[in-house]
Amino acid sequence: MLELTPLEREALGLSLTVAFWSVLASLPLGLATAWLLARREFYGKALLNGLVHLPLVVPPVVVGYLLLLLFGRRGPLGAWLYDAFGVTVAFTWKGAALAAAVMAFPLMVRAMRLSLEAVDRRLEAAARTLGARRFEVFLTVTLPLMSPGILAGTILAFARSLGEFGATITFVSNIPGETRTLPLALYSLTQTPDGETGALRLTAIAVVLAFASLAASEVLARRIRRHIGI
Repeated sequence: MLELTPLEREALGLSLTVAFWSVLASLPLGLATAWLLARREFYGKALLNGLVHLPLVVPPVVVGYLLLLLFGRRGPLGAWLYDAFGVTVAFTWKGAALAAAVMAFPLMVRAMRLSLEAVDRRLEAAARTLGARRFEVFLTVTLPLMSPGILAGTILAFARSLGEFGATITFVSNIPGETRTLPLALYSLTQTPDGETGALRLTAIAVVLAFASLAASEVLARRIRRHIGI
């Protein structure tokens, strides 16, 4: 009963791979975006903030379709990637990681931004008066103080990537062994006669993964707060 079937191992492994790469690729951009929104005033800031959070309010299918238009073989970015590097994104696991990253990006940025806004800027100013340069202040003062938010955003994005469905199935379809992640495998079983048992097992796996991610986020955030004294 506890042993995973080949379908479950395939879907779980692919989901973890997609979630890992989606978070790893979007983490630097998420940190930079959070810093811009929290610390800088510039023309178009409201537009950037709206674009960042747009995946939260539009149907995921819309996001998947827009990605298909942009990164499909005939899309402007997809054609360039293929011609320049021979890379195909649509209908591959790399496209699934891209779709997951886009859908999880708002959660990552919001957690980081809130944490950055809570940093006491007087501590940064004190470091500057002691001769530290801006980048040194960011690395030694700002980044450690906002680390709970970075961790929370990263794990929330990872958990969201594990559960991504709508944008993924629209952008990369449901290809066994290539793009059929855990949610897509669950969907396939719900459309298969006598697939109820397999669907329930995948549901249990998804719930366990989600709870484990949230619990890990809470535990690690508390340890970091104790370590840095906040």
